[in-house]
Amino acid sequence: MELSFERVEVLLLIASIVAMLARRVGIPYTMGLTLAGIAVALAHVPPKFELTKELIFTTFLPPLIFEAAFHMPWRALRSDLLPVLTLATLGVLVAGAIAATGLHFFAAWPWSAAILLAILISATDPVSVIATFKEAGLTGRLRLLVESESLLNDGTVAVLYSVALAAMAGGGITAIGITSSFLITVAGGIFCGALVGGGALLLAGRTDDHLIEITFSTVAAYGSFLLAEHFHLSGVLATLTAGLMIGNMGSLGSFTDRGHDAVGAFWEYIGFVANSLIFLLIGIRLVMQNIGSVVLVALLVIALITIGRAVAVYFCCALFARSSRRISMPHQHILVWGGLRGALALALALGLPRDTPYHDAIISISFAVVAFSIIVQGFTMTPLLRRLGEIPAKSATSKI
Repeated sequence: MELSFERVEVLLLIASIVAMLARRVGIPYTMGLTLAGIAVALAHVPPKFELTKELIFTTFLPPLIFEAAFHMPWRALRSDLLPVLTLATLGVLVAGAIAATGLHFFAAWPWSAAILLAILISATDPVSVIATFKEAGLTGRLRLLVESESLLNDGTVAVLYSVALAAMAGGGITAIGITSSFLITVAGGIFCGALVGGGALLLAGRTDDHLIEITFSTVAAYGSFLLAEHFHLSGVLATLTAGLMIGNMGSLGSFTDRGHDAVGAFWEYIGFVANSLIFLLIGIRLVMQNIGSVVLVALLVIALITIGRAVAVYFCCALFARSSRRISMPHQHILVWGGLRGALALALALGLPRDTPYHDAIISISFAVVAFSIIVQGFTMTPLLRRLGEIPAKSATSKI
């Protein structure tokens, strides 16, 4: 069913009320939205509509990625790029291997289906991660690590997802083919983002109207994503690149000071709207899923991905234990528990061909994993951050 303007208005009203209530009772905003979505679905108000891969990818992901990248300092990211890339590539592979192996041997799933599900849920989700850590009031290097990893692992997941689908369809796969596909997906996405972001900066340098500058940033956010996806490249990396360029280079003469501030404020609001709608829609769709039929396998998968995430983080961080980019043990603990799953996993699951083996089970389990991530991990994240001294006690109250 189509997501009409009237339904959006109703959902935004619900989101605003949930935001105020979440702040008062001290629960995470994302968790409150998901629970509100469940309540909305049970009450049949508004009418049901479909949460699809296209809706997540073309409507919600670009603004959320762009807003995070716009505020991400390039110099700090560059200094931590090697450990972040290690977590986003090797870390995803390790976590996925553990999840797939456990699912195959403990649940008797065929390797093809086990690997496919493991790929969908092994990568951290930028939507959930950015929303949760921003809400908790986390700043500094730790927030940069968790957010940048969740943004950069998209290239790894995109390639592995395509490889798994090709394998299930009987396509020939070679190590050289996988490597070249990965490099093309990543480099192509970055190129698209640089092309569109650079064009936006050049055009913005010809005006001092902050409204036009906001419009150019909007074109950059969605244009870079859609251009990359059109050529089957990484849309997330494209929008990430465009956002980094405009956020870090826009103040060097292309964007006016007023325009730069206006763009930041505009995307902060758009990010709030996108987060509000996506978590409400996740809650609504949860009611429609037959999770009860796969609850035991879902619990197994949740345990496997938690173990896999822990092994991946501690192993990857150990590689830098004697370097200047060493990651402290408290930060490693937070990276483990902060590896949230969310909209990206659901988008990939919902985009699976209908004839994919274990199709319905994969989707239902993905929703169960995301629900656990949002409600359990999201609810305990702020107390964990306070306990480890990463945020002051006053940040216990949710921030919007």
